[in-house]
Amino acid sequence: MKQVIVDKIMELEREHQVKVLFAVESGSRAWGFPSQDSDYDVRFVYIHRPEWYLSIDEKRDVIELPINEQLDISGWDIRKALRLFRKSNPALMEWLVSEIRYYEAYGFREELLALREQVFSPQASVYHYLHMAKGNFREYLQGEQVKIKKYFYVLRPILACRWIEKYNTSPPILFQELVQDLVTEPELRAAIEELLRRKIAGEELNLEQRVDVIHEFVERELEHLSEFAKAVQAKLADPTELLDELYRKYLQIAWE
Repeated sequence: MKQVIVDKIMELEREHQVKVLFAVESGSRAWGFPSQDSDYDVRFVYIHRPEWYLSIDEKRDVIELPINEQLDISGWDIRKALRLFRKSNPALMEWLVSEIRYYEAYGFREELLALREQVFSPQASVYHYLHMAKGNFREYLQGEQVKIKKYFYVLRPILACRWIEKYNTSPPILFQELVQDLVTEPELRAAIEELLRRKIAGEELNLEQRVDVIHEFVERELEHLSEFAKAVQAKLADPTELLDELYRKYLQIAWE
């Protein structure tokens, strides 16, 4: 599949007259809990020719391929990516540390990765992950019978918030790393690990009796993290000048 994805990236470059700076996996495969039938969520950052940016009109800064059963591929223009990086966008932060990398060019990903903690906003990240956890909990995990695989899509953002609370740094992308560091209660950890084993093994995890030990942990943490989110603050230097230089640098490098 990697070669299929690389071929698609090369096709995108030709069709849209861009250079792709990096392309990574961003979904459940990158998070460490894929099912056997999980699709591939490919995300990339690209750069147009310099003259493309010299226009009086705003232009579309996203490239998306039609989604099929196996592939979901979309990317952001470098200017969009750098603006979001300045805001400590959690999705982009995860792209940078994804261990499943399909394509890289010119060193752009590594350079952003080196700057990641300079722009990291614990407040923005906590609100992002908390919103995700609350939304999935409300949508999928109410009642005695729940969509049990959705526990992962609540637990992961909760643990990301816990990581930020504990370390005040960007959380790792792998779910297993978060669990290992932050889940110390034996019964809870065993329940999470059993669900993880079943999901990766390809068992059907649809409507089942809710897992009380996980459910209680989720409810407790959502309440606690809602209070933490109100208090978390960070004072950051404005990185705009640095990111402007980076933008101009890669315009030159990519199209020299």
